[in-house]
Amino acid sequence: MPFAHFKVPADTLSADDKKKIVERTTDLYAEIYGDRARATTVVLVDEVADEGWGVGGHVLTAALLNGDA
Repeated sequence: MPFAHFKVPADTLSADDKKKIVERTTDLYAEIYGDRARATTVVLVDEVADEGWGVGGHVLTAALLNGDA
């Protein structure tokens, strides 16, 4: 069973954006493994709370990621 797990900043994606991630990821797995993988592909879009992650020792915020800070 193919599985993809996306972690994204909370409240930065619309429902349509999440739908696109699920559909396109499923399409990619089906392209690689064949159409038989489509029915068993699991895609998880996990929203991380603002300031709930960091890179290089720096806490990231949605404002920073959006260029507002």
